[in-house]
Amino acid sequence: MPVSHYKICVSGSAVINEPSAKAKAKAIGRAIAEQKAITLTGATTGYPYLAAIGAKEAGGMTIGFSPAMGPKEHTRKYRLPTDYMDLIVYTGFGYAGRNLFLVRSADACIHIAGRIGTLNEFTNAFEDKKVIGVLTGTGGTSTLIDDVIEIAHRGPGKVIYDDNPDTLVAKVIALLRKELR
Repeated sequence: MPVSHYKICVSGSAVINEPSAKAKAKAIGRAIAEQKAITLTGATTGYPYLAAIGAKEAGGMTIGFSPAMGPKEHTRKYRLPTDYMDLIVYTGFGYAGRNLFLVRSADACIHIAGRIGTLNEFTNAFEDKKVIGVLTGTGGTSTLIDDVIEIAHRGPGKVIYDDNPDTLVAKVIALLRKELR
């Protein structure tokens, strides 16, 4: 399989609300690594952190985008982890600015569960016409995406839904290959 070097953002709740989705979050990271893509996260806890662990366990590369200005603020003020990251980009933009920078740096985004930050990252990705994967059955704001799309009257976007991490990542990569030809 050729190396893709696609950058896929994993967006999801920094607080694990749906314990049954923990294994799926790690599987998303593993699947991204197995597709030779790079896992991007908000350098945070919760589902994105689990995806980073899965990616590293599969030999993948991970890049985190921190809301902090530097390592000290990242760990002390924001209380965010630094492990399982090959590189952390310290944006200094706070959460909302970090979210935009993270999404704009990605070729595609995958959403797991989520709260307001995940919804923010979804709307940023949708507006930027990114390929978006939604891991269904994980709860949170990801369950609202169909309603947000319908209410917005902006068309269906490039949104893919699946409850299987491997299948979802494969579908996202396939659409990226088609889109970026």
